[in-house]
Amino acid sequence: MLTQEEEQRIISRVLSGDTDAFELLVLDQSRIVYNLALRMVGDPEDAADLSQEAFLKAYTNLATFRGECKFSSWLYKLTTNLCLDHIRKRNRHKTVPLVYEDDEGNEEFMEIPDETFSPETEAERRELQQEVRAGLDQLPPMQREILVLRELGGMSYLEIGQQLQLEEGTVKSRIFRARKKLCDILSKKGNLSGDGASKKQKEGGRDVHAL
Repeated sequence: MLTQEEEQRIISRVLSGDTDAFELLVLDQSRIVYNLALRMVGDPEDAADLSQEAFLKAYTNLATFRGECKFSSWLYKLTTNLCLDHIRKRNRHKTVPLVYEDDEGNEEFMEIPDETFSPETEAERRELQQEVRAGLDQLPPMQREILVLRELGGMSYLEIGQQLQLEEGTVKSRIFRARKKLCDILSKKGNLSGDGASKKQKEGGRDVHAL
C-alpha cells in the first residue's frame, strides 16, 4: 500500500504530464475499490464497471484533489457516491423475473416490477442512508477513513493496518471509537433509539452501516 507521501509524488507526476503514472494508483487501490463497490451493489459486473468509473472520475478530477487527506480516502468517497447513485437508479427500475407457460406449454420469460418494498419503506431506507453519509462526514478524517475501509471496503484489521501504517490493536480501537461516534451522531438525530441504540453503542455500533 502506498503512503500518503508516495501517493502525492505520483499525483504530482500525473499533473506534470506523466499520465501513465496514474496506473500506479490504480494498481495500488483496484482491489479495495472493487471490494467496496461489490459490497455496496452486490453484483460483480456492476462492481467492476463502477470501479472503472471511479478511477476515471478520479483521473479527470485529479487537479481538484487538494491533498488534505490521502488520495485513497478521496477515491473511496468518489466510489461510495457512484455506488449510491447506481443503487438509486436500480431501485427506480427494479424488476423481478417471472417464468410461466404459454398455451402450448412453452416456457416464457418476462420482467415485472418488484413490489417487495413499499414506497414508504424505500423512503425510510434512503433517509437512513443519507443520515449515515452525513454522520460519516462529521467524523474526524481518520475515523471516517478507517470505518469506510472496514465496513464498506471489507478489509481485515491486518489489511487496514498495512494501508494506514498502524498496529493491528490500534486499528481495532480506532474502529471501535469510530463506530461508537457514528452511533452517537445517529442517536442524536433520532435514527437509533431505546435499547437498540444502547446495545449498538455498547457493541461499538456494529450495525450502523446502512450504505
